[in-house]
Amino acid sequence: MYKAISYFKDMKDNMHSYNPGDTFPRDGLSVDEDRIKELSTANNRRGKPVIELVKEKKKAEPKKEEVESEPKPKKKGKKKDAD
Repeated sequence: MYKAISYFKDMKDNMHSYNPGDTFPRDGLSVDEDRIKELSTANNRRGKPVIELVKEKKKAEPKKEEVESEPKPKKKGKKKDAD
């Protein structure tokens, strides 16, 4: 998925307007890799990228349950003094 990083009108989509943050391509439109390269690099009429790839966040893996070790037994009683 890509998003617009600056305002532009897509000349190959009936001058459809994109504002920064809009998803590219819009719903119902598919574009080829050449068009993606054109808009995501400086190789277009503007001379600068107008879209960028949105990196999807990885879903957090479920936390593994921590295995609690049994507590060490406490020593009972007081140390006796030697006579």
